Amino acid sequence: METPRELRSVDQRDVLVSRIEYDDGTVIAADFGGDEVTLDVVGETAIVVAGDRQVEFDLPEGASDVAVNNGTLTIEE
Repeated sequence: METPRELRSVDQRDVLVSRIEYDDGTVIAADFGGDEVTLDVVGETAIVVAGDRQVEFDLPEGASDVAVNNGTLTIEE
């Protein structure tokens, strides 16, 4: 599973984006640094609002779970 281009291009001074591969899948995590983060998924599009930023991206192929917890967006395969 590839990290969406829109997440890779988020200002890296404010958002830490990691991609972690496990034997049974991949997790992409984007830590928005304490901002209150909301997530809405419409069809295959995720809309993330964190503070005054909004990021929209197509869910990567193979994404099985998308969630937000404590300011961190996770996409799991």
